[in-house]
Order: sequence, then C-alpha cells, then structure tokens
Amino acid sequence: MDHDRLFKELLRTFFVEFLELFLPQVAAYVDREGIEFLDKEVFTDVTAGDRHEVDLAVKARFRGAPAFFVLHVEAQSHPQPHFAQRFFTYFARLHALFNLPVYPIALFTYDAPKRPEPDAYAVTFPDLDVLAFHFRVIQLNRLNWRDYVRNPKPVAAALMAKMAIDPADRPYVKLECLRLLATLRLDKARMQMIAGFVDAYLRLSAPEQKVFGQELAAYPGEKETIMKLTTSWEEEGIAKGLTRGVQQGKADLILRQLRRRCREVPTDLEQQVRSLDADALDVMGDALFDFTSPADVRAWLATRTV
Repeated sequence: MDHDRLFKELLRTFFVEFLELFLPQVAAYVDREGIEFLDKEVFTDVTAGDRHEVDLAVKARFRGAPAFFVLHVEAQSHPQPHFAQRFFTYFARLHALFNLPVYPIALFTYDAPKRPEPDAYAVTFPDLDVLAFHFRVIQLNRLNWRDYVRNPKPVAAALMAKMAIDPADRPYVKLECLRLLATLRLDKARMQMIAGFVDAYLRLSAPEQKVFGQELAAYPGEKETIMKLTTSWEEEGIAKGLTRGVQQGKADLILRQLRRRCREVPTDLEQQVRSLDADALDVMGDALFDFTSPADVRAWLATRTV
C-alpha cells in the first residue's frame, strides 16, 4: 500500500480541517485565503545518506498580518530510529530554503509500537545548551477513535481508521466512519477519497464483514448511502479465489440487501443468487441498488450465465 500517497492526498484535500481537528490553536491564526501548497521539495537526507521528499510543505499567511510561515507535515508510516534528529535536519533545510519560520508537525500513522514518540531534539554540552528543537506530534495509535466519532470533519472520518482500535471494534469503527461521512455534504470525488481511505486501512475479514452487515441493518435510513460509499466491501471476504464459505458470506450480504429493497426474495431466486460465482456476485453487488422487485432480479439474472 502506498501509505505516503494516501496521506498526502488526504492532507492536501482537507488541510485546514486537519489543522482545526488536531491543532486548533494554529488554525486560529492561519489566514485561510493565504495558503499555498509548495512544490514537492526533495533534498539529501544527510543523516541517512539518501534523498528525501517532504511529505507536505505549505506556505501560510498569518491572519491579519502581512507575514508568512511554512507548515511542514511529515507523515511516518513506520517507526524510525533517530526520527527527531532527522526531522530537525528537514526543518533546517526548509528554513534555509524559504527563509521563513517553519512550524514542524510529525504525524505518526503506524499501528505499533504505541509508546509515546519524542517531540524534541536537543544538542547540549555540560556548559552550553546549543539547540532545543521542538515539534508537534500527532500519534494516531494513541488516540481513541470514540473521541472523534461525532466530529463533523471529513478528515476525522478518515483518520479514525488509524486510531487506537480494539480488534473486536473494527467493524463498528468502519461503520461509524462511513456513517459520519454519509452526513457530510461533500462532492462525489471527496466522498470517494475518504471512503477509499477508510477501506484501505479497515479491510474487514469475512467474520468482521458479517458483523458490519448486521450492524448496518440497524440504520435503514443510511444503509444505501453507506453501501454506495464503500469501495471494497465486495473484496472483503468475497473476492474471487477465496474459499466457498467466504463467497457464501458475500451472497448472504447481497440477499439481505435484496430483501430490504424487494421486500421478499423467492426461494428459487435465493438459490440462483447463491449459485453465482464470485465475479457475478461482484457485479450484482453494484447492480442491486437498481432493483425494486423480484422481477428486476429475475431480469438481471437472465442476462447472466449461471
């Protein structure tokens, strides 16, 4: 999975909302009309001997003042030794490059370890404190998703998928992420971006998918919207090549949807659905929102080779 691309895309699209969610004190003095995403900056990482591309560098203007600064967000998808030292190197490079104050933000996105990450790097001598470099830390695996489940920000719906989640809560978290997303007034492209992000990090097993479907049934008013948002539900436990039992789970999910849309599914239709292979079930999962009666299902099945 291209973690860097996913997070960069998310943060660029919802940058102000990201600040409001995690750094409201910064959002308060940023002029929203004075934000400029800088071209990707690539420079040599002198501590590791390789080249590094800054995850996100944003030139911002102070609200009510003709002064600028740079916000640097570095998203870490895996723990790295001596990260604080490296982060200072990036800070110094950006400061020299733009000749502007730099506000450094480290976004730790990995699942483990959950120990607190450092938020400073210092150079000291017995007689002199040379450097005390501090930066903001947002460590998702130390945040409780329940604290964000009612937050009406798109970025909250996405990043809940990477917060501290008990294994048994995974289906419920995915449902809550998508329920929150369903309440937001976003264009289709941004809706799909968030839904895709949630799917990427909360891919459910077949048993988890079953729980998800059962819980989703409790929200009939939101069910169709949520199912349309989900971009990988047909892959989770029902993809081609998996076991027959997993494939059956997909058929169960589709039949539950058909019963809600058509009120009833005659026995012969149920048998035909259960006899479909994984590819046909995938296609039917996309088509079922157009069905309103058993006759519609029969007409669709007649176009398939069963």
